[in-house]
Amino acid sequence: MSLIELARFNTRVEADVARLTLESQEIDAVLFDAEMHSYLGVGFLMPVRLMVLDEDAGDAARILTEGGLLPPG
Repeated sequence: MSLIELARFNTRVEADVARLTLESQEIDAVLFDAEMHSYLGVGFLMPVRLMVLDEDAGDAARILTEGGLLPPG
């Protein structure tokens, strides 16, 4: 089991909404760089990364895409 980056967000709020949406569907997700992002306050330089288990990536991407929560790119 390894974590992979599913998406990058310019705000902590957007990243948390995506994480909570996945967790409500019983998919574990964690945020990387959230504290550094908040400390620096520069989303475009230090995005918040949403990480999921590699085996959950397909389902997670589908859920976020259907909910309009997956940022482009």
